[in-house]
Amino acid sequence: MKKAPFIILLILTFIAEAVACFVMVTRFQDIKTDPVKINECIHSVTENFGDASKYDKQMDYVVIDNDGNLLYKTRDGLSETINDAIKTRGLILDLEVDGEIKGKIIFDYSMGEQIEGFKLNIVIGFCVIGALQIIIIVAWYIYLKKSIIEPFSRLNDFAERVAEGNLDMPLMMDKEHVFGAFTESFDLMRSELKKARIAEKKASDDKKEMVAKLSHDIKTPVASIKSTSEIGMELTKEERTKEMFGVINDKTDQIKALVDNLFTSSVQDVNEIEVNPGAQLSEAISKLIKNSDYLNRASVSDIPECTVFYDKLRLQQVFDNIFMNSYKYADTSIKVNADLSDDYLVIRISDEGPGVKEEELPLIREKYRRGSNTSEKDGAGLGLYLADYFMEKMDGKLGLRNLEPGFEVAIYLRLV
Repeated sequence: MKKAPFIILLILTFIAEAVACFVMVTRFQDIKTDPVKINECIHSVTENFGDASKYDKQMDYVVIDNDGNLLYKTRDGLSETINDAIKTRGLILDLEVDGEIKGKIIFDYSMGEQIEGFKLNIVIGFCVIGALQIIIIVAWYIYLKKSIIEPFSRLNDFAERVAEGNLDMPLMMDKEHVFGAFTESFDLMRSELKKARIAEKKASDDKKEMVAKLSHDIKTPVASIKSTSEIGMELTKEERTKEMFGVINDKTDQIKALVDNLFTSSVQDVNEIEVNPGAQLSEAISKLIKNSDYLNRASVSDIPECTVFYDKLRLQQVFDNIFMNSYKYADTSIKVNADLSDDYLVIRISDEGPGVKEEELPLIREKYRRGSNTSEKDGAGLGLYLADYFMEKMDGKLGLRNLEPGFEVAIYLRLV
C-alpha cells in the first residue's frame, strides 16, 4: 500500500534522531581532560622551568607565579588568571619545582565555548530532523486527504444530491484510492435508482395519460347524448317525455362537469403525452373529420390524395377539440377546406362565430388560457393547447386567425 513509504520514512527519521543523540553524547566525552597529556605538559614545564622553548605544547595552558604574574602561555586568548580559569571551567594545578611551589599551571579547555557549539549543533540537527518529520507528516496528511477525506466528502455531496432527487450527475470513480470500488457501488446504486424512478414516472404518466384520454373521449358521446336529448325535448309534446329529456340533460351536464374535473386534474400532472406519428394516406382524414362533426354542421371539400405524417389517434383528438370549440363558442355552420401548400397538407376549419381578440390569438394556445369573450361558457382552456401540442409532436403546426366574420383553425400536416 502507499502508506508503507511514509511509515518507513518516519522510522528512519526516528533512527536519525537516535543516532544524533548518540553522536552528541560521544562528542561530550571528547572534551573530558586527558591526564596523559596533562602530565607530559607539567613534566616538561617542571624539568625546563625558565626555558619556555622546551615546554610541551600538546595542550593550551598558561603558567603564572604565586603572585599571579604571567610567566608563559601557549597562545593568546587563554585565561590568564585563576578567576578567569574558574569562569571558563579550566583545570588549575600547582607548579612544583624541586619541592617548591613556583606558581600555577592553568589548562584552558574553553569548555563553555565547546558546550555552546555542541548546543548549536544539537539545535540545528534536531531542527533539520524535525523539519523532515513535519514534511513527512504533511505529505502523509495530503495522501490521507486525497485517498480518504476527499472521497468521503464526494460521497457526502453525492448522497445529498441523491436525497434531493438529483440522479443525473454520476459519481466519478477513482480506482487509484482505496474507495474506488466503494464509489463504483454507490454510482451503480444511483443508476439503478434513476432507472427505477424513470420506470415509475413512465407508469404514472401512462396512467394519467390514459385517464386524460378516456375522460376527453367521453366528452364527445356525452355531447351527442345531450344534443339528441335537446332535439327530442323540442320535438315531443308530452310533458312527461319532456321531463325525462330534461333529466337526461341534467345528468349529461353533471357527467360533463365530472369528466372535465377528471380531465383537468389528469392533464395538470402529465408532462408528456405519447405521440407516435407515421406516414399514412390522406384518404383516412375525411373519416376522422366526420367522426368529430357529430352534429353534422360541416361542409367538407375533397381531401387531396397524398401521404402525410401523423398519428391517427392524436389527429382525431385535434379534430375533436376544434369541432367542440366551434360548437361551444360559435354555434354556426362549419366549413372544411383542404389544399396543398409548400410541404404541407393544410386543412382549414372555419365557422362564422365572433372569434377572439387579435391580441389574444398567441395566448389561447397556452394551457388553461381562454379568450376573454368565453367567460360565460364552461371550459378548461385545454382544447387548443392539446391540439397545438399534438401537431408539434407530429412535425406539423396549428394556425389560428380571425375571419370577417368567423374564426379559422388551420391544421398543417407534413407531406412525406
